[in-house]
Amino acid sequence: MVTYNMARNMDLPTLIKTCKASGFEGVELRTTHKHGVEPTLSADARREVRKRFDNAGVVLWGLGTTCEFHSPDPAEVRKQIKICADFCQLAQDTGARGVKVRPNRLPKGIPVEKTLEQIGKSLVECGKIAADQGVEIWVEVHGSGTSHPPHMRTMMDHCGHPKVGVCWNSNPGDVKDGSVREYFALLRRNLLSCHITELHNERYPYRELFTLMRTTGYDRFTLAEIPESSDPVRVLKYYRALWLALSS
Repeated sequence: MVTYNMARNMDLPTLIKTCKASGFEGVELRTTHKHGVEPTLSADARREVRKRFDNAGVVLWGLGTTCEFHSPDPAEVRKQIKICADFCQLAQDTGARGVKVRPNRLPKGIPVEKTLEQIGKSLVECGKIAADQGVEIWVEVHGSGTSHPPHMRTMMDHCGHPKVGVCWNSNPGDVKDGSVREYFALLRRNLLSCHITELHNERYPYRELFTLMRTTGYDRFTLAEIPESSDPVRVLKYYRALWLALSS
């Protein structure tokens, strides 16, 4: 599960309890949410986070940040890389596998190729930091213009760091002639994480996506990013049942 939005208002004990009760095995903690797992945590608090997840048998899969590297202002890009570094340290300390970052848009007046290269080169720095901490960087397929899979391919090509990969985001733009096959193939070699949304949405070919993942050996999490509910455990159980049906 991604805590954006289903669990945005759950504290950490409630979140872990909800995962256990609904059969969800792992979670990506989105920054600024009530769980409170942020770079401001003390060393003792970080150890406590790791202990809570370990004791519950729930995987702290990743930390979902808003770090983005498209700005034409070099100082802002440096600031974002520093924030990413702080989250990489937090991930190591809490036992998270990776840190999710995102491209967010293509600035007006800047050549598209220049922005894509800048993002890719910034990700190289993030990848080096992540490697030093024993974690990964997952670049969400996200943002106006930047979420176009061929643009994501260009970013990955400019980066080329083994600790940096793609977080598939199940966007409408993935679908071409009713299929995700073409764009999935374009990004598959860099696929390290995945967000999925409303599985009942027949306009998105989830059965095909899950088949492609299975046949190409993807064995990592597909994280539910769905709206809040007043009855989260019940909704998540239904979601899990549908996921099992579509992915079998």
